[in-house]
Amino acid sequence: MVPLAEPRKRALRRELAAIVGAGGVLSDPDELLVYESDGLTLFRALADFVVFPTSAEQVSAVVKLANREELPFVARGAGTGLSGGCLPAEGGIVLSLMRMNRVLEVDYDNQLAIVEPGLVNLHLSWAVGPSGYYYAPDPSSQQACTIGGNIANNSGGPHTLKYGVTTNHVLGLEVVLPDGEIVWLGGRTREAAGYDLAGVFVGSEGTFGIATKIAVRILKKPQAVKTVLAVFDEIERASAAVSAIIARGLVPAAVEMIDHLTIQAVEDAFGCGYPRDAAAALLVEVDGLAAGIEAQAARVVEACRDAGAREVRVARDEAERALLWKGRKSAFGAYGRLSPAYMVMDGVIPRTRLPHVLRRVNEIVAAHGLRVGNVFHAGDGNLHPNILYDPRVPGEETRVLEAGAEIMRLCAEVGGSISGEHGIGLEKTDFMPFIFSPADLAFMQRLKDAFNPTGRCNPGKIFPTRKTCGEAGPVAYRPHPIEEKGLAQRF
Repeated sequence: MVPLAEPRKRALRRELAAIVGAGGVLSDPDELLVYESDGLTLFRALADFVVFPTSAEQVSAVVKLANREELPFVARGAGTGLSGGCLPAEGGIVLSLMRMNRVLEVDYDNQLAIVEPGLVNLHLSWAVGPSGYYYAPDPSSQQACTIGGNIANNSGGPHTLKYGVTTNHVLGLEVVLPDGEIVWLGGRTREAAGYDLAGVFVGSEGTFGIATKIAVRILKKPQAVKTVLAVFDEIERASAAVSAIIARGLVPAAVEMIDHLTIQAVEDAFGCGYPRDAAAALLVEVDGLAAGIEAQAARVVEACRDAGAREVRVARDEAERALLWKGRKSAFGAYGRLSPAYMVMDGVIPRTRLPHVLRRVNEIVAAHGLRVGNVFHAGDGNLHPNILYDPRVPGEETRVLEAGAEIMRLCAEVGGSISGEHGIGLEKTDFMPFIFSPADLAFMQRLKDAFNPTGRCNPGKIFPTRKTCGEAGPVAYRPHPIEEKGLAQRF
């Protein structure tokens, strides 16, 4: 990335300020540092400008300016992503959508809402909750992450098992395409006419354009909810219990697993009631009509006991249920008590392979002299190994990346995927060949080119890059570690 000459940069800043207002542009190096990383701090890249549009028209104008000046651009929400997906890998312009954070319309009769991309996920449920509704997708970062970011990565969450991921709740989107044109994809009903372009857009990681309005489904709150905590002395038994629950024909709203290391961190931080000596705990939630909910919970309890749980209990009231969920949803933050840094992995495997894969994950990380905590969506096989490390110790970042590459290879080998909800971003570009053939990747690249022919919209993401010295390509402020170390080739 070649820095912009100062005269050009000053002129562009004036033009950007004319679009979004004088208080809506950042260009000083100290200000830009705030936006150099997302939740995965191993990757960093500096933009030339960060702008804060407040309307689709302003987004369109900024995008057109970027195209005129041949500058790359990328949208950003709250920065809670975990794959480097919103980083300006080639510099240029970051469009922060955090000022576009309104609920524009709620249609309770048709169970939908129109929202802006900077709206915090949980705030939509707060807005419709008094009328008995909620928004189902619930990433663990839902107190901070935005719906626009959820759109980019097709985010899931603990309740994915029953309610699906973001794309299952998006009806349509207003989108600023990479050339600045404003279009609607989909509509306000579940069955829109023509190609499912909204479905194509969700999960495209900001490479197909920038969503500026989103029509989403809202659901009636269930009549009743029961939350079960099952405690195990062996992580293999907890893993087997997941399949046992599903095999009985039950479809819980959530089945989450927390391992011993994570339980220690959570209890130190919050005192949520997880037994400190447990090897693993399952948090299983069932919901639905009040009639029959007790029977569903009883069948979950029975399945866990049959699988070898040493203790199974049902939350007595809403306060106990909320405390158990606080432990699960705050687990990532609790790791800060154990380590100054960690890398969150995100792979998917068949549920039946959980015992084998968890054992291998622990072996892989230990072989690299590191520790790992596992807290994840066991019901749909979405793993989140958290590899703990200290970036101040020479060589530890390299060992983290090596272990992560092996874990991704393992997920692919057992018939899984390299991402369930965090996206590919910068982190996993070189792992794409683990699960896709050259023909697959070429086809996806052609689809990307149809939306984004110049490649300026969020460049350097998703697709593998094999650069050698002197070749053109994305240059990050901190070089892409996987590429720099050549790790993907080794694994």
